[in-house]
Amino acid sequence: MTIATEEYISADLEPSYVSGKTYVTRRRVTRVDAAVMLSITIFLITVIPARLIVPGMTDVGRPGLVLALGLFLWWVLARFTPSLSMTGPQPMRWALMIFLVSALISYAIGFMRGLTTIESNGADRMMLYLAAFSGVLLTAADGVPNWIRMRGVLKVLVACAAVVALIGLLQYVTKVDYTLYLNIPGLQVKNPEVGFEVRGSGIRVASTTTHYIELAAFLAMVLPFAIHFAMFAGTPQRRRTSAVFSVIIAAGVMVTLSRTGIIAVGIVFVSLFPVWKWRTRFNIGVMAIGLIAGLGAVSSGLVRTIFGLFDNADQNSSINARTERYPMAFHYISQRPWFGRGTGTWIPPQYQVMDNQWLITLLSTGYVGAATISLLHITGIWLAALALRRSTERADRHLCAALISTQLIALAVSATFDSMSLSYGTYVMTLALMCGLCGTVWRLTHPARTIRTSTTRWFL
Repeated sequence: MTIATEEYISADLEPSYVSGKTYVTRRRVTRVDAAVMLSITIFLITVIPARLIVPGMTDVGRPGLVLALGLFLWWVLARFTPSLSMTGPQPMRWALMIFLVSALISYAIGFMRGLTTIESNGADRMMLYLAAFSGVLLTAADGVPNWIRMRGVLKVLVACAAVVALIGLLQYVTKVDYTLYLNIPGLQVKNPEVGFEVRGSGIRVASTTTHYIELAAFLAMVLPFAIHFAMFAGTPQRRRTSAVFSVIIAAGVMVTLSRTGIIAVGIVFVSLFPVWKWRTRFNIGVMAIGLIAGLGAVSSGLVRTIFGLFDNADQNSSINARTERYPMAFHYISQRPWFGRGTGTWIPPQYQVMDNQWLITLLSTGYVGAATISLLHITGIWLAALALRRSTERADRHLCAALISTQLIALAVSATFDSMSLSYGTYVMTLALMCGLCGTVWRLTHPARTIRTSTTRWFL
């Protein structure tokens, strides 16, 4: 059986239950469905530079975030019509609801405490931000009808990430910020350009994202899917193209000179190693060595700088600056331990930058908030693991393992930067998509047809 045939069979061709005695095909051609809207959102949030927003709006005014808010409203309106909404349970939906309820309680408690103007504005923006996050997650979990449409969304994500990584590589080699020339008519500049930062013998680049660490975390989260298509795309040409994308994305992580990116890539390999054959492990190892050698040839000090990121951690100024803030953070946490100081209220310049999302979550939403966001990731891991166990096709199992790796990355990198910050919309919306797709694979592999059913009539 060829890989192309396997991909065709795994598309779940059975009729989809809509309402009483009513079925439609999952393969029905639609002009605009959930997969198309998610693809457009991905393009807007990744390729358009983060500094460009809709005129007159704040941090949530990036075009991709505005569309994500629209997806949330779309999902809510669809719930009022049974024939438009997914039938059957969806655990990811419940995990998200618990997370949002916790955020709302903390939001209310913050205002009861009394907020400054900057805290109040930050809290309001964060609630809108969480609505955008929910829009992408719910649309993915409930709206993607079959494996083929899900793979289509992921192919768009990989292609966009390759473009973002390529811009970053060009920035590193030429030391020119090409994002300054990506001016979109109708959008205005919200923040100044990121610029470059010297680290060791190299420079750090951010491409279209807000920060070097965000670029590293975003590309690392997409890397397992680029590898997936390099192995399982339907034709040799597509597999070769995906292999090139994998190399570009991996190289993009390296030129950020970020510990976060290196750790995230390591998690990807650890997560996918069990589902790889020995031949694949060997090929990936050879490609990794070749990539490191190629980067070393382009920039002799790049590899030395990357390995130097993990030397003498106790004397590293970047790490020490973070750890020195911990006593102050735990002092504030002890004052309001359960629901924190209020959702979205720990923001600079009123408070210090923590560079640790777990600490910010404890400060803002307390132990309950940290527990609920952990529950969101753990639910994603559990659902993808169940789907992996149910799947019989090797390609589907590999895709489920890739989704598991994204949730492990999210848990790890939250300790290295402010991963849920309003500023890091590219990473956060990608994370929302990954959480939603964990729910999708659980649904598509469920033995009950009414649960596998998706919003096949969610279209324009």
